Amino acid sequence: MKSTDPLLNAWRQTLRRAKDRPAIVNTCGEVLRKFADVEKRASDFESNVEMFSPGSVIAIQIGNHEDWPSILIACLRRHLVVLPLEQSMNDQQRDAAVELCKASAVVSAVLSGEPPRIFRLGTADATTPWGEHSPSLLKLTSGTTAAPRAIRFRSHQLLADCNQICDTMGISDTDLNFGVIPISHSYGFSNLLTPLIARGVPMVVSRDRTPRAILSDLVHSNATVFPGMPVFYQAFYEMEHVPLLPKLRLCISAGAPLQRAVSKKFREKFNLTIHSFYGASECGGICYERETTNKEEGFVGQPMKGISIELLNPNARASQIQVRSAAVADSYFPEPDEEKLGNGIFVPDDLLARDDSGFRIVGRISDVINVAGKKVNPAEVEAHLLRFNGVRQAVVFGRPVGAGLRNEEVAACVVVSSKITEGDLLRCCRAALSTWQVPKRIFVVDTIPMNERGKISRRDLARRFSMADESSPLRRLGS
Repeated sequence: MKSTDPLLNAWRQTLRRAKDRPAIVNTCGEVLRKFADVEKRASDFESNVEMFSPGSVIAIQIGNHEDWPSILIACLRRHLVVLPLEQSMNDQQRDAAVELCKASAVVSAVLSGEPPRIFRLGTADATTPWGEHSPSLLKLTSGTTAAPRAIRFRSHQLLADCNQICDTMGISDTDLNFGVIPISHSYGFSNLLTPLIARGVPMVVSRDRTPRAILSDLVHSNATVFPGMPVFYQAFYEMEHVPLLPKLRLCISAGAPLQRAVSKKFREKFNLTIHSFYGASECGGICYERETTNKEEGFVGQPMKGISIELLNPNARASQIQVRSAAVADSYFPEPDEEKLGNGIFVPDDLLARDDSGFRIVGRISDVINVAGKKVNPAEVEAHLLRFNGVRQAVVFGRPVGAGLRNEEVAACVVVSSKITEGDLLRCCRAALSTWQVPKRIFVVDTIPMNERGKISRRDLARRFSMADESSPLRRLGS
């Protein structure tokens, strides 16, 4: 019986066309799975999940394992709902996600190199009444709050995102994707996993996230496409004795803003340009910098193919946008938010500005700092700090003042490459910024902590450098 699932139909076409071709290789270029092997593993896994009722949620926590595409295909065939979990999650975070989404089982790779195993949970016999449209995938997101929630996707939306990415970026089955970003994250799922299934784009599976190892593996694997993050590109250009990357033709950066200086220095060192990619878990890709002009900080280019963007406040200097596309998710779970997500429309929390060249991200609604009633956009202060010679990174955040939480003061963390003091930076800010924009404190640190998605949390920095620590001497992160 012919499947009505769009992703499965696309997989059937891929299998017919590329059955005996390599689908997944390791970082040495050795073939781990041909497309026929992916299908065989999918059939094996399908027989292992027959006991679960359609609509049951199966959590997948296996890192960048070569069985990821087979497991997704098997779950789609059994009408099971896939819940990707990042491998870096601790037990408490995993348990909270499993409980939130009412998962019936967790698929886990206990030991590296071993096949994933299925662990049934106490809710194994429980199914969620999904209504008219049962999802194929639940993506976890914390949004602007600390409380996690999930996003409901059906297969046609996942396929639309895949097609928009491949068509906009020019990725085809003649390429070889380098898979070091987590497949469990929206970026990795859309740029690595679905292109393999729907478009036959082979993938390198990589588990070593150290920059030196990534560079070496890019060479040995002959990868042509590298979906990366700014933290990788910065580390690459700072290295000495780097290898040439003759096969690499496309460098993509997403997950966090790409600084102009990083893009420029990487291009000078490797003779490769970096294309900024802006997206969201709720809708996949939104904008892509095709020409790599990177003329201003935060520039993310034009809307991707199939994407319509409308400024909600077109007369303002910066505005939220409304995204329309076939890739937009159905809703949040368990509590919908119809004003923000639904009916093919998503409204991100980012603030964007538009000119003739494209869009530029200038901040987020949730990041705006309230200083005695005046609103401070941290991105503006960060841009000024980054102009100071020797400042490599800058993150600005608000710290609550007094007993109430409505008034804040501006603070910043910076990473510097020379003997720059807090006083030097404060004098620079006072000379050019309005008084309410000037940070009260600037903490010089060795590194600014990121999660495995390459993102920095202003909320976490505000907690770490709270007013309660004001009496302690200036400290460095990790000390």
